Amino acid sequence: MLSDVMEDYLKGIYDLQREGGAPVETSLIAGSLDVTAPTVTSMMEKLEERGLVAREKYEGVELTDEGETVAVEIIRHHRLLEAFLVDHLDYEWTEVHEEADVLEHHISEEFEERIAERLGDPTVDPHGDPIPEATLEPPTADETRPLGEFAVGDCVVVARVRDRDEDELEYLAEAGIVPGRRLVIEEKAPIGMLTVSHGDGQQNLPDEVAGTIRAQTVDVDTEEQSDARHVTEL
Repeated sequence: MLSDVMEDYLKGIYDLQREGGAPVETSLIAGSLDVTAPTVTSMMEKLEERGLVAREKYEGVELTDEGETVAVEIIRHHRLLEAFLVDHLDYEWTEVHEEADVLEHHISEEFEERIAERLGDPTVDPHGDPIPEATLEPPTADETRPLGEFAVGDCVVVARVRDRDEDELEYLAEAGIVPGRRLVIEEKAPIGMLTVSHGDGQQNLPDEVAGTIRAQTVDVDTEEQSDARHVTEL
């Protein structure tokens, strides 16, 4: 039986591998989980003993197949719980991350199945993150990019946003920048500000916020692009 902390480490390593590849350095894990490097080293020894991670000296760690399966299962729990809290318990999307962090370790497989069935087997959570299937196959890589990587004039649709900062989520909700929203990149200012437009007007986003929003290009012709700022959702 794994502890909640062990599962949190596996989930954290999984996320870091998806973002930057493997192996994952100790310092990155420490920063992601807000712990010290010696604490990470101690935990990696325990996880290695259980066959959940493989360590490379001076390089970092990588999840084993078993470790990845555990991580994907916890992520499935987390994202289903977020969707359930929003859809059936009237939580705001700003509130559900911390609640799901607590609950994800303690639900049974039957409870997970019932949540999925009640929700109609959703494919994404309220923040746009993909929900792994019951087979626990890792979600396939998508074609999304951080919003700041698009060029002025591009028409894009928001795919997902980072779910860990409540203030950030409130800001984005008030700005109307949520998964499914179509945006036009209007300006990239040298002062670290990105301007986008949608059906409710223009919004200025600091680069650090734009970097937490992932989007993908919308295939539209020139006329549709000129009208895109009047379209709110796909």
